[in-house]
Order: sequence, then structure tokens, then C-alpha cells
Amino acid sequence: MYMSHFDVIIIGSGLAGMTLALNLAESQRVAVVTKRGLLDGASNWAQGGIAAVLAENDSIEAHISDTLIAGAGLCDEQATRFVVENSRAAIEWLIEQGVPFTRDADNSTGYHLTREGGHSHRRIIHAADATGHAIQVTLAEKIKSHANITLLENHIAIDLITGGKLGLEDNACHGVYVLDKDKGKVRTFASRHIVLASGGAGKVYLYTTNPDVSTGDGVAMGWRAGCRVSNMEFVQFHPTCLYHPHAKSFLITEAVRGEGGILVLRDGTRFMQDYDPRAELAPRDVVARAIDFEMKKRGLDCVYLDISHKPAAFLKEHFPNIYERCLELGIDITRQPIPVVPAAHYSCGGIVTDSAARTDIPNLYAIGEVACTGLHGANRLASNSLLECMVYAQAAAKDILKQPQTPPVALPEWDESRVTDADEIIVISHNWDELRRFMWDYVGIVRTNKRLERAQHRIRLLTEEINEYYQNFRVSNDLIELRNLVLTADLIVQCAMLRHESRGLHYSRDYPEQLAEAKNTVLVPGEK
Repeated sequence: MYMSHFDVIIIGSGLAGMTLALNLAESQRVAVVTKRGLLDGASNWAQGGIAAVLAENDSIEAHISDTLIAGAGLCDEQATRFVVENSRAAIEWLIEQGVPFTRDADNSTGYHLTREGGHSHRRIIHAADATGHAIQVTLAEKIKSHANITLLENHIAIDLITGGKLGLEDNACHGVYVLDKDKGKVRTFASRHIVLASGGAGKVYLYTTNPDVSTGDGVAMGWRAGCRVSNMEFVQFHPTCLYHPHAKSFLITEAVRGEGGILVLRDGTRFMQDYDPRAELAPRDVVARAIDFEMKKRGLDCVYLDISHKPAAFLKEHFPNIYERCLELGIDITRQPIPVVPAAHYSCGGIVTDSAARTDIPNLYAIGEVACTGLHGANRLASNSLLECMVYAQAAAKDILKQPQTPPVALPEWDESRVTDADEIIVISHNWDELRRFMWDYVGIVRTNKRLERAQHRIRLLTEEINEYYQNFRVSNDLIELRNLVLTADLIVQCAMLRHESRGLHYSRDYPEQLAEAKNTVLVPGEK
């Protein structure tokens, strides 16, 4: 009753998942599984744009060089070249789909290109300041109307079904168990190919710019299925996220600091000059570390970003969205400082994949933030993430279309004969809150051996509790997410403990120097 068959199942509906679905749907029966609505992923929140070599004065070599520098010696040069060389084709495909990028008649490309931190040229094509939304809305219309694409909203994947779990000789991926949240039933989906496109894991931290759906589901499912995971210690933090109980994940753009905003303590004392001669205009990671240090040293909940010394008319003209949003929350930025905290923003690591987005498991692919392609190294260059989604989605499509047609494997139904309804939901919410708080305190922007050991100890205790709960009670969305979050947290801590240096986004007070040789941190299931 709850068994379905598809040619390709895509778990996740961000830019990577949508791009892949549309590149396959002419000849394949595709299912897109998304645990909320079609537009509820992180891609829809992306403000900046997509980096691509489009301008006449730009070059592939310059974009590659900028990416390698940002990646602090850990980028895979072959993967970086592959992505950059395919950047123009990716943008042209989006334009063909009808994405309304901002135009500029004076530019030879016909489009306005902006420049962001770390880039040597103007190469960011964008749709005003809401690029992700413009792209997602455009592609969503095509997804919804395509006869070969089945959209499964409010469905959350639980676990992959592999040959090893079925007692087969192969360890290929043959399907996935998915909870239909509307009906409260677990469905079994069989497919010749499964693609993880489920995004990042920002919700493992107390403060994040990510949407609520970013709970590390793909990394956790891939690891349980037997995939290697790499470089999970490299978590990018944005320095200024609005701190307010009713302002979930609202960013305060770096342009506020660029226009003269200063960071202060509650009493108005500035502190950035003590950390870097560039003060508030220091790079993102430097500013984030400084704020983090002040908060931990003084036991603060937040610091403040003050630009009230600028004329009110100037602020309303340059930052209308920030002005309006803060005013809704009772903060008048023309007269008051803005409470801010750093927030987890992007995961550079993930499931190890090759140039065709293949994982270690036959039939299983990973694309987007869930994957570790080697492009980002130890620190992601701005606006390379949406580009990576596009290029590897198209690479996965080409590889899938080359594979021979094989009959689906008969899969067992989900067995819940030995579980009951949960008696105390408070266990889930309590563990979720505890996990996010100690990950923020112990595995955040600045790390020490002692903090990592404390986090690992608590993760082990939580894992035991959650696994016991999972074995005894029927699954729910919150339980599935919590199970994935605690595993993802464990993988982040394991990677961080193995890196005995400070490089890129990983900063350790016990190992402040950078080693001469750059090496990836690779975890293998079953190995200690």
C-alpha cells in the first residue's frame, strides 16, 4: 500500500535538487522528496548571487585562484577547475529557464555583475538582493507542472535502504524509507538511483542563518549507509545575525559595517580595534572570532552593532529591509544599536563525492551543501555555493542518464510492530536544546581540546538516549531530525579533534599555527 517505484528519487528541493530533477525529467520518472514546502530550503534564502566567469576582463584562472586562496590550501584543484569551467554554462541554463537576473545595459554581458569579498573581479550575477528566491520560484513552476516529476511535500526521509541491509551481495542503494507527515505513515520508495540534496546542518548550533530544515539529514543518512565523510570541522559563521527571540535567522548584512557601523558592548565600548587594525572591516572570520571571544569572556548573550550616528535618511535609503524588520521588533536603528551574534552559516564538509557526484555507495549520489566535492576546502569563497549546486547537479544528471536500465529490487515494508506512540515528547525538545547549546559553547567559532572533549562526552550520552527512544517509539519529524543532528554533531567533533592546527574556518587555541602540509580530514564508517 505504501510502496512506490521511481527511476530517480531526489531528497531535497533546493537549487541542487530542482536543477537535477529538471535535467532528468524528459526521460526519467523523478520523485522530489522535501520535508516541508518546495521553497523551504536554504537556497530560497540566498541573498547574494552566483559566481561565474562572465565578464570580458575576467578569467577562469582568476576565479580558480580566488577560490584556492579562500580555501586555505585544502581545495581540490581538479574539482575547482571543473566547477569554474562549467560556470558560464550553468548560468546560461538558468537564463534559459527564465530566471530574472538584474540587467545592466552598460555591461557587455547585459547583466549587472557585483563583486564580493575574496573575488578579484566583478563576477556575481544576481537578482537584486534575493537571488535564491528568484531562482527557486522560477524553477518551482517548472517542477510543479512537469508530468514526469512527482513532488512529495511534507515527506521526511528516514533512512536509505542498501543491499547490505537487505542481505544482498552488493551494497548498492535501492530505496529509502520516508515518513509521510500528513498521514503519519512510513512509505517505502524503491528507485534505481537515490540523490541526497538535503542541504546543510546549521541547526546543530544555537544560532544559525539557516532555515529550520537544515538538520544534517543527508550527511547522517549517508554515514549510516556506509559513505565516507570529510572536513566536517569547517563550519562557516556569519558574524552578525540579529539577536532577538522573534527574529529567527535574520542577517544584518556586512554592508552595515562597510558604511560605518561599529561593534560595541552594552555600555558602548568598542572592541574590534583590539583584535585587528582593520577593526570592523576585518574579514568575516576575524570579526566572528572577536565577537565570540568577547561573549565567552564576559558571559554575554550578544554584542551590538551601532550605526545610529549616520543620518536617518541615509539608513532608510541604504538599508530599508533591515530598518523595517528591526522597527517591527522595537529597535530603531537610527537611534539604537542592533543586538547581534555570530551564527552558523554554511558547512564546507560533507559526504565524499567524485566529479559525477557519486558517493561510495553504488546508485547513491550527493549534491549541494550535503556533499564534500573539494571545491570549498577550509573556507568557502562567497557565492560559490549556488554554483556548486548547479554544476554537480548537471554532472549527476549526465552520469545517471548513462546508466543501464535495471529492474527495481523488492524492498521490505517499514516495520513498526514493536514500537508504541511516544509517551513524553519533552525528551526530544530537551535533548535538541541541550545539543544546540553545548555545540555553540564547545564546538563553535573558537575551539579547544577541553571544549571538544566535553562536547564529545555529552554527545555520547545524548546518542544513547536518542537511540533508545528511536527503538521504542514511532518515528516523528522531530525525532528523525534530532537523531540526524546528534550524529552530524558527532561527525563535526570527530573531525575537529583530528585536526591539530588552525586552518580556514577551524580555529583551535591549542593548535594556533597552520601546518605546512594541508590534508583533508576523512572519516570512514566502522573505523576508529
